[in-house]
Amino acid sequence: MIALVVLWRLRYRLTLRDLAEMFLQRGIVFSHEAVRAWEAKLAPALAEQLRRRRRGNGGARGRRWHVDETYVKVGGRWTYLYRAIDRDGSLVDTMLSEHRDMAAAQAFFRSAKAVTGVTPDQVTTDGHGSYPRAIRTTLGRRVEHRTSAYKNNKMEQDHRGVKGRTQCMRGFKSFASAERFCRSYDEAPQLASPLHPPQPIRLCQPSSPASPPSCHQCAHHSRSGVG
Repeated sequence: MIALVVLWRLRYRLTLRDLAEMFLQRGIVFSHEAVRAWEAKLAPALAEQLRRRRRGNGGARGRRWHVDETYVKVGGRWTYLYRAIDRDGSLVDTMLSEHRDMAAAQAFFRSAKAVTGVTPDQVTTDGHGSYPRAIRTTLGRRVEHRTSAYKNNKMEQDHRGVKGRTQCMRGFKSFASAERFCRSYDEAPQLASPLHPPQPIRLCQPSSPASPPSCHQCAHHSRSGVG
């Protein structure tokens, strides 16, 4: 139940109080602050498992990346959400940064290369001046770099999902919470992706390799908020 609350929190435009009310109608009582605590604990574990699942699964079409950044307000200030998708529209990587500069672009490409396990053949970006050098230094000189707003329309359209989801939240109070939510939001659609058939997601470590986690082992997640 707690995992479902967190998943709905990530996937749909529901506030903390919306989720508490929806489950109250089903006879399950918890506060909106419990939803916040569950998200903080479980969303990073979910995102990390989904990131590991994506490694090496892109194929040939996964070697053509579309990269762009959008804005997310944190503590009243704008930050930069770097995002990349492949030719099929599947997620390559996402990274929140306080700056939009060479160091941020290089860090993003290093992260994208590490999580996918591949070096792209082609990268399409906008005309921001940091991208050419960042691509050469982190991905190599053999990577074809295209600069075209028209050819990057797919990436611009893909921003609508995360922008629409975060706008109704009225921004974030801390960089850590914004980073956690944005990464988890982008990873969560894999659970319903036809390219990645559903697989069990374990959010708690089992007591032994032979035994799956039981509800008793997960009880520490619910004690803080249910009631």
